[in-house]
Amino acid sequence: MNDVEGWKNKRLIELAEYINGYAFKPDDWEKDGLPIIRIEQLKNPNAPTDYYSGKLPTKNIIENDDLIFSWSASLFLRIWRHDRAALNQHLFRVVEREGIDRVFLKLFIEFYLPELVKASHGSTMQHITRKELDRFGAPFPTSKPEQTKIAEILSTADRAIEQTEAIIAKQQRIKTGLMHDLLTRGIDEYGNLRSEQTHEFRDSPLGRIPVEWEVGTLSDIANINPKSDISQLSDNSLVTFLSMPDVGENGKIISRQIQKLSKVKTGFTRFTEQDILFAKITPCMENGKGTLATELINKIGFGSTEFHVLRANKSGNPEFIYHITQSKKFRLKSEGYMTGSAGQRRVPANFFQKFQIHLPPLSEQHHIAGILTAADQRVEKEEASRNKLLQIKTALMQDLLTGKKRVTPLLNDTEVVHG
Repeated sequence: MNDVEGWKNKRLIELAEYINGYAFKPDDWEKDGLPIIRIEQLKNPNAPTDYYSGKLPTKNIIENDDLIFSWSASLFLRIWRHDRAALNQHLFRVVEREGIDRVFLKLFIEFYLPELVKASHGSTMQHITRKELDRFGAPFPTSKPEQTKIAEILSTADRAIEQTEAIIAKQQRIKTGLMHDLLTRGIDEYGNLRSEQTHEFRDSPLGRIPVEWEVGTLSDIANINPKSDISQLSDNSLVTFLSMPDVGENGKIISRQIQKLSKVKTGFTRFTEQDILFAKITPCMENGKGTLATELINKIGFGSTEFHVLRANKSGNPEFIYHITQSKKFRLKSEGYMTGSAGQRRVPANFFQKFQIHLPPLSEQHHIAGILTAADQRVEKEEASRNKLLQIKTALMQDLLTGKKRVTPLLNDTEVVHG
């Protein structure tokens, strides 16, 4: 039951028509015509795409400002702003009914999407069927001006989030370029990036490198899967535990579990403060899982057996090694060395003894690591700002999309001004 004045319980099917995209076949794919928009292109309009030049039903063609709902596997909504295109199956074009604000409808569905997911079909692949759209309902404001005003407020938060995400993307691009330059050319004693025009280089198996550098492998500067001494701890000692979900795909620790030593001392991977963890199993490795182990209770940690452990020796800097293992090039090479069957493929430990890397002197490793860590911190600062904005938006959605807080006074003020 709904007790908010001016709001009525509405089923999603009452609010819009949901038109599925066209079922293109491989034989339909061409090099010219309308771009075919699949889930990948809806997420990233710059992603590679196929085209279709044949005749399509008008209902399967999308234009700027159309609302698109990805209803299979990846569940999300977008306002399309990338010109005329052909909509693929597994995507709904959502056509709002009379008296419904399109942007508000998008926000409304997004807000209730978790509840839709709970009711969705498919154990391994979630999808929303028309049955859920017909069955699911929630309180909805009947006044279109109220819908529009709520959408305006939440869209302001969205714009701030989008601007912050654009800054994050820019900082990440800068860091990617910086990482490539620093890990292949390095910096001199004055902090200047080396180039062959101003510094001396020499030939190597990896191409031209600074004369101060060597070519080697990670096993030259790190011990692979070393032992960790726990003889000074008792069974009741507390230690840090990191499962695979505790480690993010951005190289950071998401959360640290606390366990008694007695519960984890056997059957898990053991590591110490400043060790590098590298996820060896697919798809965790390809997705970037791995981290620098820090802030460990009693300086000791345990975790998933799907981690390789690298420990810097006297010739290696831990942060420098960490940044190498997080580089895209290193991950791609690791993938090529994987062994095992599909779904259980792993990077073997001997990969670290085979893959050649640029090896700067230890002092330069320190300097390079400091620069890359500072770049990471700039990204993290912007991510923290974005997360705060997301929290603000979530709170606003909880208030505004349920009628808990009303925008009616704002509408009345507008009416007075225009009157």
